[in-house]
Amino acid sequence: VQLVESGGGLVQGGGSLSLSCEASGDIVEIGDMGWYRQAPGKQRELVAIVASGGVTNFASSVKGRIATSRDDAERTVSLRLNSLKPDDSAVYYCYAALRLGLSRRFDDYWGQGTQVTVSS
Repeated sequence: VQLVESGGGLVQGGGSLSLSCEASGDIVEIGDMGWYRQAPGKQRELVAIVASGGVTNFASSVKGRIATSRDDAERTVSLRLNSLKPDDSAVYYCYAALRLGLSRRFDDYWGQGTQVTVSS
């Protein structure tokens, strides 16, 4: 199973960034899918999670600046974050709860992360 992120890089403050993540492998069912981030010296924190029913939870720090989308047929989740601030600089990780093969349970999977740096 792999979660492969795309997007990120160096972005000017006030601008926007788009991230995408695609899951691949012997996936039977996708539970929650979304994004976390981790800045240097800080704990990994939730950015946005899209539940399988479509309900989305956002971190308070990004509310009003974020849009997410999810496509279970394509096994993708995407994020667009606007009005970027230097505090948005972090490694962004794709997350998915996946049920594989003959398993009856969901397990947590992570992408390798993509660096986002916002210039002031």
